[in-house]
Amino acid sequence: MDYHGVWTIAETNLGKIKEVSFELLNRGRKLADKLGTELASVSIGNNINNNDIQELIYRGADKVYVINDPQLENFIVENYTNVLEDLVNEYRPEIIIAAATTSGRSLMPYLSVKVNAGLTADCTGLDIEEKTGNLLQTRPAIGGNILATIKTPKNRPQMATVRPKSTKPAPRDDNRTGEIINVALKTELIDGRVESLGCKKDEQEDVNIQDADIIISGGRGLKKGKNFSLIRELAQHLDGVVGASRDAVDRGWISYPHQVGLSGKTVLPKLYVAVGISGAIQHLAGMKTADNIIAINNDPEAPIFKVADFGIVGDLFEILPILNEQLAMEAKGNEI
Repeated sequence: MDYHGVWTIAETNLGKIKEVSFELLNRGRKLADKLGTELASVSIGNNINNNDIQELIYRGADKVYVINDPQLENFIVENYTNVLEDLVNEYRPEIIIAAATTSGRSLMPYLSVKVNAGLTADCTGLDIEEKTGNLLQTRPAIGGNILATIKTPKNRPQMATVRPKSTKPAPRDDNRTGEIINVALKTELIDGRVESLGCKKDEQEDVNIQDADIIISGGRGLKKGKNFSLIRELAQHLDGVVGASRDAVDRGWISYPHQVGLSGKTVLPKLYVAVGISGAIQHLAGMKTADNIIAINNDPEAPIFKVADFGIVGDLFEILPILNEQLAMEAKGNEI
């Protein structure tokens, strides 16, 4: 039996399908259309919201495989992998893509070993090779200094994890129809050796820039770490969060959770303000899909201006204090 079809993994949390699942459908739909095949989404969990399952159809899936069971309430990689392996052996998809989240980065390597498949992690781009139909998987390499395109021509399914926020969620079409397939859990797929005792938040992850609508990022142009106070003040005025270039993080001016780029986080905010950031390709790859980009830089030839919707050429140490002062005055006026 030949391999056919593209699958995406729809992650769930407390029965709710995560937004990143719709981003995967955007990529999966394009791949399936190029191959002339169907797109399916797989959702594993417990008490999965029926409206969310239907939403996967509206967002591009032709089929949704749903495995809904109390024993799958918590993500345990052994159990989820066993369930997914069983589905793969039965339906034989040609391509499987998942998000490069904690769950996806645990599930996909485990599955790839069990089904003897190739896996490329942390991809920022996916495409289909015209002559062969192979999946082309593009990801950062050598510390984010180059982009490598990888393919696994001899093994199926072809598997990849994709960076969250590296593309927009698939558009919604209420007129789309598809098939929802409820799959009963086979009790022998539950690995009794592992038990979930609970989850604890990482207190060091002090900011989640990937979920922010507004990001104010600083780079080497700030000259020293204490000058990030200008960025923090602007972010506070705009109800945004603070981001940074790799240069700023490497210099110890700000912690890694704030880093935007190939070696940091890929973001998709409504507004991205780049202050003192020249715009190296590694940084642009992490933020160029933002809805609106404003760049402030004293070099009119800086690459950041090529992706910016609005650019200000000038000294950030003159511009930011004026911006912060004006926004503070407006906020004070609104309070009155």
